[in-house]
Amino acid sequence: MTPRNNIHFEISERKILLRFMDAVCVIGALYIVGASFEVNYFSVTTMHWSWSLVLSLYITLTGTVFELYDLKASSDIFKTFRNIVITTSLTVLLYLFTPIVTPFLPEKRIEVLYFFVTILSAILLWRSLYIGVIASPRFYKRVLVIGKGANLKSIQETIALSDPNYRIIGFINVDLGKEGTTGKYPGLEEYAPDELLKAVKNHQISEIIVAIYNQDNITNIIYEHLTILLNKGFTIREYTQVYEEMTNQIPVQYLGKDFYKYFPFGRSNQNRLYMFFHRLMDVISATIGICFGVLVLPLILIGNILGNKGTLFYTQERVGKNGMSFKILKFRTMIKHAEKEGIQWAKKGDSRVTKFGRFLRNSRIDEIPQFYNILKGEMSVIGPRPERPHFVEKLVKEVPFYDTRHAIKPGLSGWAQVNSRYGDSMEDSLEKLQYDLYYIKHRGVFLDINILIKTIGTVLFYRGQ
Repeated sequence: MTPRNNIHFEISERKILLRFMDAVCVIGALYIVGASFEVNYFSVTTMHWSWSLVLSLYITLTGTVFELYDLKASSDIFKTFRNIVITTSLTVLLYLFTPIVTPFLPEKRIEVLYFFVTILSAILLWRSLYIGVIASPRFYKRVLVIGKGANLKSIQETIALSDPNYRIIGFINVDLGKEGTTGKYPGLEEYAPDELLKAVKNHQISEIIVAIYNQDNITNIIYEHLTILLNKGFTIREYTQVYEEMTNQIPVQYLGKDFYKYFPFGRSNQNRLYMFFHRLMDVISATIGICFGVLVLPLILIGNILGNKGTLFYTQERVGKNGMSFKILKFRTMIKHAEKEGIQWAKKGDSRVTKFGRFLRNSRIDEIPQFYNILKGEMSVIGPRPERPHFVEKLVKEVPFYDTRHAIKPGLSGWAQVNSRYGDSMEDSLEKLQYDLYYIKHRGVFLDINILIKTIGTVLFYRGQ
């Protein structure tokens, strides 16, 4: 028995492929059109290779902001079309208005239209090919799961939401035959622990996921079969690894007393060069943010007088690094005495938020005063959002590892804010925690830059909290 030699692109490979082919197809299309119709504005030559590099960079940056490289969205033709149109439009505008690194505007303005149509057509054609071929069933990864029947539904839902090209075909139920075992699962063949080799052969499996967290459930027969498959080159992975790769989250609900294996937090915290640049970015960003805040302050004052009719600023106690409390500073967005009935979660569409306050929240202008907290060193530009002590006390008791998010400074924006929805419940707090722990584990310059870019998209699409 040998591994199935089907072609499958991993998550990282597909993201690289999308970025690389977007650039290649656009540059190739511009070269063909420029050479065929003598359109000088986007002539691709070795003399002006830097223009092609700048254009590729603009496409990648704007595509990241507008979710052009989100794998789930990239498999949906309607979302893809919308994202391509927006990305192309902004890319062309950036290219037109940066003549220092791009060519000057052409004398024939019609060439700008040709430029736009060529880029749009090239990306649309390539993405249609991607959806029709690479995102089709012939490239799906066929997966077999080994675990407890009670966990299968959760595993199925997580994988289906995270990666449409990753398909669970069969299931080895280590609880099969035990009292209270769940029944059959629609669309899946269920096998007993001693039928692992049979299941792999019947379904031409290319990867095995082991979702067993009690070592006693790994019987001798399962161990023997896994060893045989491993020696033959099969890919065998533990579910927490798959979960982290797919969702960019740390699966705290699957961790036990060996949690320290998943949290190598000291790596970035002890990297003095990274910490220096991180703080430098904080100071520069905070200075720019405060200057911008001073410029828009007159408009905010007028809006506050007319729309809020109360104090402009408000402070609130939040929990920071190492569990130390500090006073966060924000523009007020709620009515007076918003918590006269007691402390409560802020909800999406909260009736306590004024109309002007909603504008401030949607535009994130209400967060500008927090640049002062960043300058003081109480916060960072990137990090977990700081929570109120009242909620932290409850969350620490009910959500595993919640206190671990206080290993670093809280942030103005974070991995959870650019990836998850507005949080107003214990379940949402768990989801955000998993993103925060992923950031703490993997934090670095490139992840910080990625979050900054995604923050722009979060603001534009009114996502996050």
